[in-house]
Amino acid sequence: MQEQMLSYLRCPITRSKLTLTIITKNFKEFNGAKTELIETALLTSQEGLVYPVIKYVPRLLPEAIADYKAFYQQHINNFSELHEKTFTQYGDIINLCIKKNSKTKASFSQEWQVFNYETDKVWDADAQGMLQRFLTETNETNSSLQNKIILDAGCGNGLLNTHIANQGAIILGMDFSNSIERAYMQNTNANAWFVQGDVQFPPVAFAAFDIVHSSGVCIHTNNTELSVSHLDATVKKGGKISVWCYHKRKNVIHNIFNFLRKYSSKLPYKVQYYLYSVTLFPVSYIVKKLKGNPQNKREIMIDILDWFSPEFRWEHSHAEITGWLMKRNYSNIKITTNEPFGFNIIGEKN
Repeated sequence: MQEQMLSYLRCPITRSKLTLTIITKNFKEFNGAKTELIETALLTSQEGLVYPVIKYVPRLLPEAIADYKAFYQQHINNFSELHEKTFTQYGDIINLCIKKNSKTKASFSQEWQVFNYETDKVWDADAQGMLQRFLTETNETNSSLQNKIILDAGCGNGLLNTHIANQGAIILGMDFSNSIERAYMQNTNANAWFVQGDVQFPPVAFAAFDIVHSSGVCIHTNNTELSVSHLDATVKKGGKISVWCYHKRKNVIHNIFNFLRKYSSKLPYKVQYYLYSVTLFPVSYIVKKLKGNPQNKREIMIDILDWFSPEFRWEHSHAEITGWLMKRNYSNIKITTNEPFGFNIIGEKN
C-alpha cells in the first residue's frame, strides 16, 4: 500500500476517513526504482472500526473483522472488546455482507487460481489487446488517460491495471476475492493501486474518480442495479461510468446452460470444478478448436467457471441499463461494445 492512497480510502460502513497505524514496511521495485510500501498496518475509522492491511493490500470489506480474525488477534491487544463493540453497533451490516458475499468470493477466488499469470490471456487478448479493449469500452484514448483518476471496480487478476497506469493514469483496482493479492504482486507500476472491497460498500471517497469502470462484475452481485447505484456515488461530476453486462440471448443452448447453472452453482466449488472438467470442458474444448479458437485449456476452463460457478449471473437489456443511468443524471449514454454475450455502456455524469 502506498501512503498517498489514504486520501481516496474510506470506511465502507460509515464512509468516514481512515487513520493509518503502520506495523511493517518493505520495498518493491517499480520500473527499476525501489519504492517503500506499507506491508502490514491497521486502518481506523473515526467511529473506531478497524481494518487490516495484509500483504500490502488494504482489506476494506465490511466483514473484514470476520475474514481476518487471526490477524486482528495478533495485532490488537483488546480484540475481544473491539469485536464485541463492532458487532453490537454494526453486526447487521457485517452479517449481511458475510451472507451475500461468501459464495461469490469463493467462486472467483477459485476461478483466478486456475489462471497462469505468465502465459494465459484475459479476454483472449495480449497486453496491448486488453488495453485497447478498455479504451474502446470507455471511449478513451491513450493520451486522454493522462492524469486521470480511475476506479476499476472488480479488477480480477489486475493485469489490465498495470497497462492503464503505464499510460499516465492513477488507477485503483478493487476486488473482493483473494485474487487481489496476486493482482498486487504481479503489478509493476507504482500508480496502479489495489484494495479489497465490495462494489455495494465501496471503500473509497465519493465523487472522486474521473472514470469508474466495472467489467462483468455488477451482474455477479445479488442486485445489478443496486451495485451500479453504489458505484455511481464514486463518479465525480463530469466524470464517466462504464459498465459491462451480459445481455439476454435467444440461443437455445445458451438458455439451457443458464437453466442448468441454477442448480450446478449450488454445489461445493471443488465438486463443480471436477464436474465441469469431465462434462462441459471436453465438449467446449473440441468445439472451440474446430472453430479455430486459440484459447488454451486453462483459459477455456476459466470461461466455463465464469459462467457456471458464480452464485449470481444476471442478464439485462440495453434499454434497462440506459434507464438506470438516465435516472441517475447521466447524459451522452451509449453502447461502446456489443458482443454475442454482452455489451459495454458508458455515460457522463451531469
